[in-house]
Amino acid sequence: MEHPRAWAMVETMASMQASYNREVHPQWEAQGYAFYRAIWVECAELLDHYGWKWWKHQRPDIGQVKLEIVDIWHFGMSDLLRSGALTPETAPALLAPILAVGTDRPHDPEGFRRSVERLALETLAAERFLLEPFVALLVALPLPFEELFSLYVGKNVLNSFRLAHGYREGTYPKRWGGREDNEHLVELLADLTCPPSEVPAALQTALAARYAALQGS
Repeated sequence: MEHPRAWAMVETMASMQASYNREVHPQWEAQGYAFYRAIWVECAELLDHYGWKWWKHQRPDIGQVKLEIVDIWHFGMSDLLRSGALTPETAPALLAPILAVGTDRPHDPEGFRRSVERLALETLAAERFLLEPFVALLVALPLPFEELFSLYVGKNVLNSFRLAHGYREGTYPKRWGGREDNEHLVELLADLTCPPSEVPAALQTALAARYAALQGS
């Protein structure tokens, strides 16, 4: 991937994250939100989607696993933005390891589980987002940068959709038609054929249509 394109994608994600955080609270940087706590809880949810129980048959739900990683990236970016670590000047060196994640490494299920646990453990110990164990998690799955970007944009749109439909007030149902909205998101993203720049608006329209059709079911 060309680096100018990559940095443009990073800037897009950072801008979207800051905008969403302002929806949650206009002065989100000063609220002391425990992003590190959200990260290790997301790690547990990720492991549940992947499967870890030896006493029953489990099949990894890779689509949901990837969305949990994207959730971790939401909180990780928030922590980097709040600390001032993610700026136009520092981003190239800081995020270069993410851009290098490839898909040529054979998948190791137990190695992936341990990478999840390592991220949770080191996040708890530091009480902040650490990029190196997160990159190790991306490598272990693997989840390359362009896919991380695409899924991030999708989940960011869903998060804003939730807020607009009563998530903060507790009136938004995360299950539509007996399935979580994350599952609908994965399906709708897979069906989109528009250019990347048009994905946010197209996905917003698709989410609204499916939500209206399934609301209350």
